[in-house]
Amino acid sequence: MSMRWIGAIGVLVISWAVGLAQTPAALKVESLDSPAGANSSVPQMTTQGERVVLSWVEREGTKSALKFAERTAAGWSTPMTIVSSEHLMVNSADVPSVRAMPDGSFAAHWMQESGPDPEAYDLRVAWSADGKVWTSPVAPNRDKTMSQHGFATLFPIADGGTGVIWLDGRTTHGDEGDMQLRAAMFDKAHKSLSDSLIDSRVCECCPTSVALTADGPIAAYRNRTTTEIRDIYVTRLAAGKWSMPLVVHRDNFKIEACPINGPAIAASGNDVAVAWFTAPNEKQQSLVAFSHDAGRTFGKATKVEDEGTLGRMQAALASDGAAIVGWVEFANEKSTFKVRRIDPTGVRGPSVGVAAVSGTRFPRMVVAKNEAVLAWTESEKDSSRVKTARIALK
Repeated sequence: MSMRWIGAIGVLVISWAVGLAQTPAALKVESLDSPAGANSSVPQMTTQGERVVLSWVEREGTKSALKFAERTAAGWSTPMTIVSSEHLMVNSADVPSVRAMPDGSFAAHWMQESGPDPEAYDLRVAWSADGKVWTSPVAPNRDKTMSQHGFATLFPIADGGTGVIWLDGRTTHGDEGDMQLRAAMFDKAHKSLSDSLIDSRVCECCPTSVALTADGPIAAYRNRTTTEIRDIYVTRLAAGKWSMPLVVHRDNFKIEACPINGPAIAASGNDVAVAWFTAPNEKQQSLVAFSHDAGRTFGKATKVEDEGTLGRMQAALASDGAAIVGWVEFANEKSTFKVRRIDPTGVRGPSVGVAAVSGTRFPRMVVAKNEAVLAWTESEKDSSRVKTARIALK
């Protein structure tokens, strides 16, 4: 055999080996015993460092109770109840949350009906040092209107305080007026510092998302222009002020109604990933884009789904900088909660199905301690229950 052929074979072998090394491994889903009881729904998960907190609502007779548990080496901790009320607003898209704070305490938010109009409800925020005894809840919004105040996200701010963003309907009246994106800040003593406007016209019912970069919090939401373009924007909190909103990707998604599909954002240092649903010209897509300058600029978008999508995006960053992205795949008249790894260059790993879900359900996913933790609602006849699972990440 000539040296030319030997050299050619060597190049092929090296190329094949490099190709294998660059192919992401398939993710493996493992079931976790859920801490949620019967008649549970609307899960949400948050992280603080390596801590993972799962919250949900359980129906108890005429009342609904907001409960939570924390992920431990032995499984989920014993569930604890924050509030139980006949006036708790329960909605599959607009859900409460509980999160651990940097000092080890907890913060929680939920929605409470404020009048006979189903679109009228208020936010409530409370804190606890140990998860057992909670402060009296307060409203982050300072208006007294009977309008929508929801789709909120809690996050820690400097000096031990708490921030929250939400969709605010104080200037809406029926079908008139614009939904706003607003933010409130509380100091470490839980004293209200502000109720400020971020964006005066946003999509009416798309969930918000916040991540913490090395340069501070960054929020993602669905904007709404006067011509009904509803693309995804981000804004950063720096020196107590929110930056001018920046479009992540110009999809030109035009729709004259809310798609009920908010973005998911994740950050580690200056790396940021945003995942979102869009449907320009009625072509439904789920996309993810990366930033390496704390959200000031974003690279090209990468397709997430396999065949079809309903969105309901989730996103987290793995230790190697890849995004672990979750979405609801829709194919052959069936919807499935799926996840996959996508690296910043756009290389997609194999997708894996987590569970069959209703198209109206909103699955959840976070990453901590080299594992992705997942939650979703399973319905059977007249009952439902929150289920959980994990994926080990290398």
